[in-house]
Amino acid sequence: MVEIRIFRYLVQFFSFRHLLYVALLLCFSTIIFSQNTQNNKSRKKKIELLYADDDFIVKDNVTGKDIHRFVGKVRLAHNEITMSCDSAHFSPDNNQVTAFSKIHIEQGDTLDLYGNYLFYDGKSEQANVRDNVELVDKETHLYTDAIDYDVKNRIARYNTGGRITNAENTLTSIIGVYYVSENLFHFKDSVKIVNPDYIMTADTMDYNTQTETSFFAGPTKVVGDSINLYCEKGWYDTRRDITSIWKNAVIDNRQQIIHGDSLFFNNGTGYGESYRNVVIEDTTNNLIIKGNYAWYYKQPEKFLVTDKAVFIQVSNNDSLFLHADTINAVTIFDSTAVGYRLMKAFHGCRIYSKSLQAKCDSLSYSFQDSVIRFYTLPVIWSEENQLTADSMALFTKNRQADRLELYSSAFVTSEIDTSRHNQIKGRSLTGYFKKNELYKIDIRGNGETIYYLLDGNDLAGVNQTKSARIEILLEKGKISDIFEYENPEGFIDPPDLKKLPEVRLPGYSWLDSLRPKQMSDIFKK
Repeated sequence: MVEIRIFRYLVQFFSFRHLLYVALLLCFSTIIFSQNTQNNKSRKKKIELLYADDDFIVKDNVTGKDIHRFVGKVRLAHNEITMSCDSAHFSPDNNQVTAFSKIHIEQGDTLDLYGNYLFYDGKSEQANVRDNVELVDKETHLYTDAIDYDVKNRIARYNTGGRITNAENTLTSIIGVYYVSENLFHFKDSVKIVNPDYIMTADTMDYNTQTETSFFAGPTKVVGDSINLYCEKGWYDTRRDITSIWKNAVIDNRQQIIHGDSLFFNNGTGYGESYRNVVIEDTTNNLIIKGNYAWYYKQPEKFLVTDKAVFIQVSNNDSLFLHADTINAVTIFDSTAVGYRLMKAFHGCRIYSKSLQAKCDSLSYSFQDSVIRFYTLPVIWSEENQLTADSMALFTKNRQADRLELYSSAFVTSEIDTSRHNQIKGRSLTGYFKKNELYKIDIRGNGETIYYLLDGNDLAGVNQTKSARIEILLEKGKISDIFEYENPEGFIDPPDLKKLPEVRLPGYSWLDSLRPKQMSDIFKK
């Protein structure tokens, strides 16, 4: 009996709690439903007449219903808006107003809508304003022929062409939607922004009137005195003059043309960054720099490119390609305050052109004197000749090699066959070029040569000499004459094709396997 009573008690207890929960849910549901009903009722109340000089009641010929004709300083209200005009027709049955002349709709403290004709439906809360329409929201002014305004959701639309002024910007488009609560315009078709510093055109654009920022979708151009821009996606902060663009993005800052999958540029500071497939073009000097990441400053000019970085000196006949881990450039000012560019490349430098190839760990290129300086195990190949030294300097004129200087442990090697090489060494070397072709070499200090004499294609002997100064003449990359000066000494070994060994000078090395033989070889490790 005790167990039965306890069971009954529990049943009663849980039944009571269940009924309590149901009652509470019903109560809350009733309250929520009541609030929703009140909200809906509050948004569906009749349009009210606040003032009119006269109110004439006439019968509608079609419906037979009463229509009010308000005349003179008419002022109406509905929900959170007020409407004023010179005259209006009001249909209480449909809760609709047709107003004429000097239309003015006010919503909140900031939005004003003007025109000469208005149709307003109190049920849908849609206002159609026509003829000389102006929408004003804080500092934003929209001018058009017709606006359809969703009062409840605060959305204005036009499709007959509009003009918007905001701060220093004037924007025009054929189609526009203004989300008032978000301070956001959406424009389509012939979109154009005119600013004192630039003109922007786009197919589709969003514009935030509060931040003065444009968002692009589709082909977009910005043309100004200091910058040209193209992209198909991105944004532009017109107030701070900052842009971030992608998809076929191009920026022309009047000194460089920058391409990339993604570009950022602050025109105020002149600083930019580029990501993936970066191309920087210097059209003045016919230079191109490529990589997958770059940063740059406009004034004074400087940049850094890395990740498959390539420097290209463009020439109609023989362009030069340089690859390194990192390529950067800075602007240097001389004693007369004239600036010039100094470019440096670091780690794994390789150069390819048709007439000249090179390899070193680092180099510098001065645009003041057009000299390329090579450091750390440099090697230069010109036609059949390999040149090595502790360091080198290549002097150029009109984008062509003019003179090459090798400092300390200069060594020139050229191949006769796979087992024999001509060799020339000395303390320093100067090579001279004509039309990018090496035609003369001067060796000064401790000069030594090993030169194989040929009779046609047959070996005639080996000439080994020493002298303080050696002059070598070349034709089409091949040694044609060797002259020794200042107490030369040497001998010629007769040929013995079976017994004649390979003769090598101290410091000899044959590095043909490292030579870039085509442009793509500059990326080989």
